[in-house]
Amino acid sequence: MRMRHSLAAVAAVAAAGTIAVTAAGPAQATEYTSALKIKGVQYDAPGSDSNRCSGGNTKDEYLTIKNYSRTATVDLKGYVVKDATGNKFTFPATHRLEPGDYVKLRGGRGTDSDAGNVVYRQNCNFIWNNDKDTVYLLKPTAARADTHSYTKRANDADGNGYIGFHG
Repeated sequence: MRMRHSLAAVAAVAAAGTIAVTAAGPAQATEYTSALKIKGVQYDAPGSDSNRCSGGNTKDEYLTIKNYSRTATVDLKGYVVKDATGNKFTFPATHRLEPGDYVKLRGGRGTDSDAGNVVYRQNCNFIWNNDKDTVYLLKPTAARADTHSYTKRANDADGNGYIGFHG
């Protein structure tokens, strides 16, 4: 897993011997005890934003969730993805992630596929803001599995609308 650490955080870890919270500049991340992590987010779909269900580009906005466990398979049923304003998606059906496997949660309408590693929100509205937002991944118990805040200015140096969080 690739993570950026500030010198203060590295020094605090060395002194304390444990990690409770890791901050990396403006993008805020808290490490939770979960095998599932947000690998990255394509928060700004390429092209002009159009949330039309036919011919729009909401399917090009996606969130990648990865199972970082080496041994545990995780069922996504009941997991929730939401943003800072409360827009949310709950995984309605069984979708198992084997160790090291990932899924792309896409906007728009489509057919979910375990083999294709894709789940569609079945909603043609965009969920992620193009300037800044917070991405929450919640367990079925409502406990946080992973959370990341981003700003376009601070976290998207190449301006391609994609930010990676965990390698």
